[in-house]
Amino acid sequence: MAKTILCPHCLSRTEEGKPSCPFCEESLANSNPPGTLAFASLLAERYTIGRHITTDGEGILYEAVENSGAIRVIVKEYFPVTLSSGRDQNGMILPKEGKEVLFKTIRMDFADLYRSIQRITPATGLAAVLDVLEQNNTVYAVLERVQGITLSRYLAEHPHTMSPAQARTLLQPILEGIAAMHRVGLVHRGVCPDNILISNNGSARLSGYGTLGLRRAGGELKSQLYDGYSAPEQYTVAEFEGRYTDVYGIAAVFYRLLTGQTPVPAPQRKVTDSLQPARRVEREIPGYMSSVLMAAMRLDPGSRMQNIPELMGALASQRAADSVTQQEPAPTQKEQISTRTLFAGSLLVILVLFLLLMWSILRDSPSGTPAEPLPSSAPSSQTQQLLIPDVIGMTFDQLQEDSSYTSQYRFVIAAEQYSSQYKAGVIISQSPEPGTKSQDVRPLISVTISKGPKVEPVLMPQITGFTQEAARRELDTRKIKASFVMIENNGQYASGCVAYTDPEPGSHISDPENTIVTVYIAMERDIPKIPEATPTPTPTLQPSESPAPTHTPNPEV
Repeated sequence: MAKTILCPHCLSRTEEGKPSCPFCEESLANSNPPGTLAFASLLAERYTIGRHITTDGEGILYEAVENSGAIRVIVKEYFPVTLSSGRDQNGMILPKEGKEVLFKTIRMDFADLYRSIQRITPATGLAAVLDVLEQNNTVYAVLERVQGITLSRYLAEHPHTMSPAQARTLLQPILEGIAAMHRVGLVHRGVCPDNILISNNGSARLSGYGTLGLRRAGGELKSQLYDGYSAPEQYTVAEFEGRYTDVYGIAAVFYRLLTGQTPVPAPQRKVTDSLQPARRVEREIPGYMSSVLMAAMRLDPGSRMQNIPELMGALASQRAADSVTQQEPAPTQKEQISTRTLFAGSLLVILVLFLLLMWSILRDSPSGTPAEPLPSSAPSSQTQQLLIPDVIGMTFDQLQEDSSYTSQYRFVIAAEQYSSQYKAGVIISQSPEPGTKSQDVRPLISVTISKGPKVEPVLMPQITGFTQEAARRELDTRKIKASFVMIENNGQYASGCVAYTDPEPGSHISDPENTIVTVYIAMERDIPKIPEATPTPTPTLQPSESPAPTHTPNPEV
């Protein structure tokens, strides 16, 4: 039996496998690249796959249609080229031999990322995630399709620079969207003009979500970075990423809007930092704003602005900007070595001069007794030491809001880990250890943030045909939350029993604590009533009428 799809061209209902749409007569033949989902094919009985858009190191992007509402959407399929060997004849994605565990681990990260974004969207400045489903041994994320163009294309069509007020107005929703992601422990890592969409009404949305592996060089996935906008820590696996990574990216976008120039790529800056302050490129830019952007794009993550609210405040107020830009960036290791060498050399010179002075005084003393030593002006060799505080059990936001910590220490998020002991967002470890003595002027403390307890995926059971009460008991035993919905019944289903479920039986629920499955219960059957036959009335004779004579055959004839 042919399955019903929507024509990707005109959205009319037709059958899968037809060569052309019977309504608009456009071709439905597969034009997508080999190895991708076929054009005009059905996904999960709910989405019609359209044109292939692009492929990155993490997966494949398609245009698609949501069938029940005839809504155009975008579908991203988890299909990492470095971990997959292809797709079998049934559409199942096959991991490479020896890469099965890594394929599954990143697949879970992919699902967790999009489900987390789904919970906070629709939100200001973020392209919404509408659905996340599992099929074909992989995960599909369904996103809203924003009608408009990318900021990259807009800038190509409008080469003039923007005023600070115009840039702030355009990017304000993006700043709010990134802040919303940070509040739930997510980092975008791909903030750039290619991933900012300008809708037809002029508003901006951030898209281009990706896992850590996609946005960092040297990992297991083929990375996708954006020169001029990706932060320096993304080009190496030796450095950690955090909220300050997105601060760098959005500051680079501001720089591009105000100056008309793409910032110097981070790897080039690390060799020779030739990035010019925005005010040197465009004299109309306020000095405080130029300083803010440079502070937000510092190469050292520890001395860079640490969060979006700090950047938003500094861009909106010169007073807030002054408090941020007056903090000098922490010296690099080379600078620290150079400073220590210079200090040691200065001490040596002062000591030699002091000894020469003492020798001269002793030599010229008439009594031959040593004169009273002059007080030395040489600096003390002892440096003030700070004790590293214990911040385990606090949240990163609490640290950033407490000036008693931020005035003496610098904090960066080194990693995020699952923890059964700490709830999500709480610091579970730090480096250096609490109580350690540090001679740095403003020590850098790396912290690890809890992602909460790791929940193992739960298999959706086969409960089709169960009564509602039996289905509820079965789901409760597996700790699966459910919503029961009554549907009309034309006699196809047993009354009061489960007709079907979403997700389908056999699917893995990766986050059962925050996922509610939908169970559809069939109502009483709609049996059409047969109308009763109406008896035909017998005609009544009038008194003046007499019945017609009845002919009786003559038996003798």
